[in-house]
Amino acid sequence: MLDERLGHALEELRRKLDDEGKLHSRAQLERFYALFRERFGPERLLQLDGDELLSLMHDHGRRDGLVYWLEFKDDEEFPAIFGSIAGGSALKFGIYRRKETGAWMTGSPTNQRELSQSEAVRIAQRHRDQLLLGIRLLERLRSNGSDSDYLRLQEQLEAASPELCDLSWSHKYWSLLFPDKLDDYHNTDHQRFHLMKLLQIPPGGEGRYVCAGRFVALARELGLPMNTTTRLLKLRHGGPHRYWCLGTLDGGGPNAHWPQMREGNCIAVEGRALGDLSETPPDREGLKRLGVLLGSHGGLAPRQGTVTRQLFSFVVKVLEGDFVLATRGEQVLGVGRVEGGYAHVSASDFPHRHPVQWLSLGAFQLPEGMGADAQTLLREVESSESIVAIERHLLSTSAPAPTPRPRPVPGDVQGGHPTPHLAGVHGRIQAVLERKGQVILYGPLGTGKTHLAEQTVRELSAHAAFGAPFAALDAEQQDVITKGTEEEGPLVRMCCFHPSYGYEEFLEGYRPRDDGSGGPMRFVLRDGIFKRLCLDARRRPYLRFYLIIDEINRGDIPRIMGELLTVMERSKRGKSILLPMSGAPFLVPENVYLVGTMNTADRSIALLDTALRRRFGFLELMPDITRLGKAMVEGIPLGPWLKALNARICEHVGRDGRNLQVGHAYLMERGEPLADFPRFSRVVQEDLIPLLEEYCYEDWAALEKILGSSLVSRKEQRVRHELFDPERQLDLIQALLAPSPEIGSSAPVIASEASARALTEDDAGTEPGAP
Repeated sequence: MLDERLGHALEELRRKLDDEGKLHSRAQLERFYALFRERFGPERLLQLDGDELLSLMHDHGRRDGLVYWLEFKDDEEFPAIFGSIAGGSALKFGIYRRKETGAWMTGSPTNQRELSQSEAVRIAQRHRDQLLLGIRLLERLRSNGSDSDYLRLQEQLEAASPELCDLSWSHKYWSLLFPDKLDDYHNTDHQRFHLMKLLQIPPGGEGRYVCAGRFVALARELGLPMNTTTRLLKLRHGGPHRYWCLGTLDGGGPNAHWPQMREGNCIAVEGRALGDLSETPPDREGLKRLGVLLGSHGGLAPRQGTVTRQLFSFVVKVLEGDFVLATRGEQVLGVGRVEGGYAHVSASDFPHRHPVQWLSLGAFQLPEGMGADAQTLLREVESSESIVAIERHLLSTSAPAPTPRPRPVPGDVQGGHPTPHLAGVHGRIQAVLERKGQVILYGPLGTGKTHLAEQTVRELSAHAAFGAPFAALDAEQQDVITKGTEEEGPLVRMCCFHPSYGYEEFLEGYRPRDDGSGGPMRFVLRDGIFKRLCLDARRRPYLRFYLIIDEINRGDIPRIMGELLTVMERSKRGKSILLPMSGAPFLVPENVYLVGTMNTADRSIALLDTALRRRFGFLELMPDITRLGKAMVEGIPLGPWLKALNARICEHVGRDGRNLQVGHAYLMERGEPLADFPRFSRVVQEDLIPLLEEYCYEDWAALEKILGSSLVSRKEQRVRHELFDPERQLDLIQALLAPSPEIGSSAPVIASEASARALTEDDAGTEPGAP
C-alpha cells in the first residue's frame, strides 16, 4: 500500500519521536480509550435520561460532560491527542445552551430557535439513540474492511443516524470507542488530504467514513496504533492546503513572465494600472471592488473565464502554505510553496505577487485538461489525480536556493488646501491637534497607537498639500509626505525616544565630524530633527508638518525638550526664544504639530512631567474588538477570543491588569483582521506568549490560568511550543479555545459563522463587475 520512500520517512519520524518520549505507548492509549468508554460509552448513556442525559451530553459548562471532553479536555487524565473538533460555534453539536441566557438553542447559524426544556431533552434522547445505533453498526463491521465495506457503513449510518452521521463530534465519539476501525481525522478534507500525500487516490463516495479503511490498512502495515499512525502523518504532511495553477504568459527574455517569477522567488500577475490591491477585503465587497477596477482600468492580458474572481483568488485566497504550479497548458514549469501574503511591487510589469519557495523547477506533465495556459490567470487544482501527480513528482525532487527582489521612488508639491474633519478616532486626534497643537495617544500594547498616528497625520498633511485623501495621491505625491524630495524634507517625520535620546538629537547640539584631512575630529553644531522640521515649516507656511514621537515616555522629556516647553503651547506659537548653544532665535510655527505615543504597560501617564501634561492633549486607546469584526480563523472568532483573553489577564495579572491587556492590532495586518491561521499562530507564539510571560514573570500558575493548561504546563514550568508545529494545527486550535469553551456558544460567534457560510455559498454565484 505504501510507497517505499514514504514508509522509510514515517519509520524515521516514529523512531525520532519515540527517542524523545513524545509518543504514547499502546497500553497508555488503551487506558485513555477505556476511561472514555467508562464515562460516555453505551452502558453509561443507557443509564441516563431526561435532564441528566441532556446535561451530560450537551452542557458546555460541565467540565465532566461529553461535549467538553470531545472538544476541550486536555490533561494527564485524557490528553488532546485524538483529533480536534475545536473551532466554530456550539451549533456544530446540533444543540447548545446559550451562554448569555441559559436557554437551549438549535437550528443553523442563520436560523436559530429557542427550545423548551422538554424539546431539548427529546433531542438529547434522539442523539443518544443514534449514537447507540452507530455503535451496533461498527461492532458488526469486519476489522479488515475494504473500501466497499466502509462505503456500505457510510450508507448504513446515514440511514440509522441521519442527524449525526455527518457531524465531526459523533465521528470523534465513535472513533474513541472503535480506534481499530476508524481514523481520528474528523474532517473529510483532512482524510482526503493525507491519502493524496501518501500518493493514493481517495475512494469514491462522500462522507466521513468512506476513507477509514485506508487508514486502518496503513496502521496495520506500519504495525502501529491508529492514533500513532495519524499523528505521524500530521507531523510529516502538516495541515490541508490548496493547490493552484497559474497560467504563464508567453514571451521571451529575462523579464518575461516565468523567468521573473523563477528568479524573483514569487508568483506574479500583470496589471500595473490596477495599483496596490493589498486593501482588498476578503468578502463580497472586495470582489465587487476588483470588478469595478477591472472594468475601469483593465490592465490584464485577455483571459478566459471569470477574470475578477480569479484575480480575487490570487489576492486574498492564495495563502501561506499553499502549493502553486506555474504552468503552460498541461506542462508544469515549476512547483512552489507560498511563503507569505499578497504584496505589490509597483516598479514591475508583474506587480501583484506572493513570495514563493520553489520546491521543483523540473518540468512535468499534468493529466490532460488539468493545467492552466496563458488564457487562464489562476485556477484551483481539485482533482485527486492531479494532486497525486504533483506529490509524486515532488517526492523525487529537491529545492533550489532563493534570491532577492526590487523596490520604488519620490516627487514635488502644490499649495495650501482646507482640511475636512476626519471621522472616528482620526477625527478625535485631529480635534486635539487643532486645539492644543500636540497630542499623546496612550494605552496598552497593540492598540494601534502608532498606526493611527501615522494614518491621521498622513491624511491631514495630504489634504493640506494636495486637497485630497492620502490614498488618492499618486506615488510621487505620497513620497512628498512620507519621504521628501531631494530639495525638501517630508511633511511627516518620525522619531523614537529612548533613555539615551537627548536635546542634541531633538533640537541642536555639537557633534563630531571628520573632515577627511587626517587631523583631529572637529565638533560642529548640528540641527536636531524638531528644529529642522520647524525651519522647513517656516519656509512653507501653506503646508502642515507633523512629527510623530513614538514611545515618548521612554525618554527624559524635560532634558530632551529643554526650553522648547515654553514656546510649545498653542497660545505661544510664533514667539521666539534664544537657543543656548547657537544663540539663535527659535520659534515653533503654527503649522507644526506633534503626536506622541506611549504604552501604559511601560509607565502610567500619572508619572509624566506636569508641565508636559499641561501642554499635550491625551487620548486613551484601549483594545477594540469591534475592529476585528466577525473575523474567524479556522473556527476561532478573533474578537470574542481576544475579549476572553483580556478578561483573564485583568483577573490574574494583578492591580495593573487593565493597562496590560493585549490590543486588537496584534490580530490585524494592513488594517484588516488576520485571515489565515499560520499568521495568527505566529502572533500567538512570537508576540503574545512572550508578552504574557513577561507580565507574569515566573508566575507559572498565573500564566496557566491566562493561557490554559493545554498550552502551559505549570508543573514543568514551560510553554508547550510543540503545539505550534504546522502539523499540530488542530491541537493548537483546541488549546487556544479550551480556557473559554463557552465562546462557541456566544451570539457573536454564531453570527460570524453565518456570515462566513454566506460568503462560501456566494462564492459559486455570479461575478459582480466582471469585464
